[in-house]
Amino acid sequence: MERPTRAGPVVVTGGAGAIGSWLVRVLVGRGIEVRVIDNLSTGRREHLAEAGNARNCRLTVADLREPSTYSDLFRGASEVWHFAANTDIQKGSKDPEIDFADGTVATFRVLEAARRYDVPRVLFSSSSVVYGFPKRFPTPEDYGPLEPESLYGAAKLAGEAMISAYAHMYGIRSYLFRFANIIGPAMTHGVLYDFFEKLRRDPRRLEVLGDGRQSKSYLRTEDCVDAMLRVNERATELVNIYNLGTRDRTSVREIAEKVVAAHGGTARVEYTGGERGWAGDVPQQLLAIDKLEALGWAPRFSSSGAIDHTIAEMQRARASRT
Repeated sequence: MERPTRAGPVVVTGGAGAIGSWLVRVLVGRGIEVRVIDNLSTGRREHLAEAGNARNCRLTVADLREPSTYSDLFRGASEVWHFAANTDIQKGSKDPEIDFADGTVATFRVLEAARRYDVPRVLFSSSSVVYGFPKRFPTPEDYGPLEPESLYGAAKLAGEAMISAYAHMYGIRSYLFRFANIIGPAMTHGVLYDFFEKLRRDPRRLEVLGDGRQSKSYLRTEDCVDAMLRVNERATELVNIYNLGTRDRTSVREIAEKVVAAHGGTARVEYTGGERGWAGDVPQQLLAIDKLEALGWAPRFSSSGAIDHTIAEMQRARASRT
């Protein structure tokens, strides 16, 4: 039985990003008042163009580490969706403070604002990287111990821990979503984005980090948002942890071949070698989604289908700009 959603405005941090902006569009379409907070470091105003024309959507440009600039937006809110974070794992490895500041500290500030204004629900975009390099595939939510191999993963796991503590201490119902690789419109990083950018700069050569055998599942943005909304409607534990992904996975080699084919098939693919693409990379990932499917949800796209659809989408978008 579906649980009715409490009335009241919804706060979305990182709401101008690729996933957050899609959620904002859906919520606005349902007539819900949405208060977006984004520092626009990776988010874009144009991602909110459609929703931004609605009277029930407001963007506040602010740094989550400075609650005085935004905390009043939590007043009267029914829930907060916390997406804001450093999304570039490689960037965080070069500057360790980024994930601590934009992940751990920012999440604490958001939780404190939620506590101060009695926001009853927090929904958090975590990641499959909290599992580290698991020995069990597909990997279920109760797998452990959790040993993240990147600072990004550590920040996500720290965020999960703090949210769990706030749930148990202050009664804030919490939802922790462990994402597979999310792809779709408005991407600003990731393997597909990087491959397109590399071939734009040099259409004769595509450098692939690692040996190409890295294999992971890829989930479309709209499937990701649909899954989160389904969990929010139906899961009723104090702390709800769900994997979001597909039942199949795709290798980096396959993705490289598809992207090269989409660019005419003439580029030379060069692998840098090694099991991992970079320090902290998790080369193998496949999440168990039985728990999510038990709520009646299934992805529209398989991993392979999501990649094909996104490549075609990116081709059309770039052709329209030339």
